[in-house]
Amino acid sequence: MTRAVVTRFAPSPTGYIHVGNLRTALMNYLIARKSGGQFILRLDDTDQERSKQEYADGIKEDLTWLGLHWDRVEKQSLRMDRYREAADQLRAAGRFYECFETPVELDLKRKKQLNMGRPPVYDRSSLHLSEAEKAAKRAEGREGYWRFLLNQTRIEWPDGILGDLSIDAASLSDPVLIRADGQVLYTFASSVDDIDMGVSFIVRGSDHVTNTATQIQIMEAMGGVPPNFAHHSLLTGPQGEELSKRLGVLALRDLRARGVEPMALLSLMARLGSSKPVELFGSMEELIDGFDVGSFGAAPTKFDDADLFPLTRHYVSALPFVAVADRVAALGVPADKAELFWSVAKGNITILADLEGWWTLFRDGAAPLVDAEDVDFVKAAVAMLPAKPWTHDTWHAWTEVVKAATGRKGKGLYRPLRRALTGRDAGPEMADVMPLLQTLPVV
Repeated sequence: MTRAVVTRFAPSPTGYIHVGNLRTALMNYLIARKSGGQFILRLDDTDQERSKQEYADGIKEDLTWLGLHWDRVEKQSLRMDRYREAADQLRAAGRFYECFETPVELDLKRKKQLNMGRPPVYDRSSLHLSEAEKAAKRAEGREGYWRFLLNQTRIEWPDGILGDLSIDAASLSDPVLIRADGQVLYTFASSVDDIDMGVSFIVRGSDHVTNTATQIQIMEAMGGVPPNFAHHSLLTGPQGEELSKRLGVLALRDLRARGVEPMALLSLMARLGSSKPVELFGSMEELIDGFDVGSFGAAPTKFDDADLFPLTRHYVSALPFVAVADRVAALGVPADKAELFWSVAKGNITILADLEGWWTLFRDGAAPLVDAEDVDFVKAAVAMLPAKPWTHDTWHAWTEVVKAATGRKGKGLYRPLRRALTGRDAGPEMADVMPLLQTLPVV
């Protein structure tokens, strides 16, 4: 029987999520929604010292902003009894053993192996300690930590992005699953959760491939069926540089503050690194329908946050007035001019916050740009401007009068007047601007 599709996004609430986290969250979300399955938000908060409620709240806020709605929330901190039970199960099966080496001793072992040209794999020296030997270690003040005993066979799985993968478990150290202070580590807690919660598909970064190999054995040792896996490439900067140094400024909350629209961000991340071209999607439904995890490649994927702003501009310019009516009203735009203001401004902004600058210009007037040789011309032209109310036809009528009076035409006529009235070299059609101008410049 085919298992229902259940995916999960499992961030640690030790900081705010960034674009790298989003890539994982989005892929898992789209797979679940495309199949009619479930999407779980799981807070991997076993590190109680670093996990903060403000970060957990921030994760939910960011996902909600993007429209990535979860079916349920799970918290690892509430499952400690279950992890203890699973640990006992592995001990009983002979797959869990206690170790006593200090970090310094482990480091010396690794260095010695490397100097001998061997891979730095844990030598299992604690595996066969007798109870008396363990008691002696504890009497010395040493605290035991727990490793999982890997079967030293090849671990194979068909990866949804990387293809068929095979890792020799003999090349891996038996993973530490519970620290000496009792903290349950990611590799163990995640394995228990994925089995218990029926997770059937996991997409995550390619830096987790080795974790996947060990977790497959852990899940099987607990009698579970491992899910399907797909490992996406890691993001780099636009020149191929490590992105990790910039992730602090690529937090989703920061992109939101910079005016990036959710659908622009989702559209880029749903295609970046795939064989399909990046395009702006109009809705979540379109995004879901157009997603194919198998279209992604293994090569590092270049991410440039500058690419978000053309997509945001495109998205914003296509919004109907009803979608921005409240925002326009909040600027103080008169109700009878609100829709006209939106139609004039929308093609000249990148983010919605840019609207304020245009309304300030229309309401208060601009600091005029007037070249020295145009000062007398502009003064004379402003004096010829007809009385209010100005309409869409005012610009043409006015410039015709000025043209006849001064002999100017073309660029020499229109450019100085635009610069004087708007303080800009480019912008909306001046015929559209005139009905919105509230104040004339002082030249």
